[in-house]
Amino acid sequence: MSQALAFANGWNLAITLMVCVVVFHADAGNFGVMLAAEYDGDPAAVIHEFDPFQP
Repeated sequence: MSQALAFANGWNLAITLMVCVVVFHADAGNFGVMLAAEYDGDPAAVIHEFDPFQP
């Protein structure tokens, strides 16, 4: 998915589910979104983490 869509989906998931979500860079210019607790990929690929508990 595009970067703009990944950020929009990540923010929406974090706020709706009240969980920490990461946006990461996948291959060939694609981006992904998943729960931070389940992400076990390269930490350098993480672009942003949405934490709904941060003010």
